[in-house]
Amino acid sequence: MSVIYVLLTISIVVAVIFFTAFIFSVKSGQYDDTYTPSVRMLFEDELVKTTPLPETKKLNQPKENNQ
Repeated sequence: MSVIYVLLTISIVVAVIFFTAFIFSVKSGQYDDTYTPSVRMLFEDELVKTTPLPETKKLNQPKENNQ
């Protein structure tokens, strides 16, 4: 039964070490993305697609001459 307590203590210590390393790396800016925001503005036009409304289709059609 004492082995469970030892393994539990060791696993908690390892988890705290990894969590501390993660917090340190986030605060030091390791996960900051400096490249993508500068490139994202170049590709925004391709992502936005507009579809004309049904009323505008009728307005944009050429009028027929009934003679």
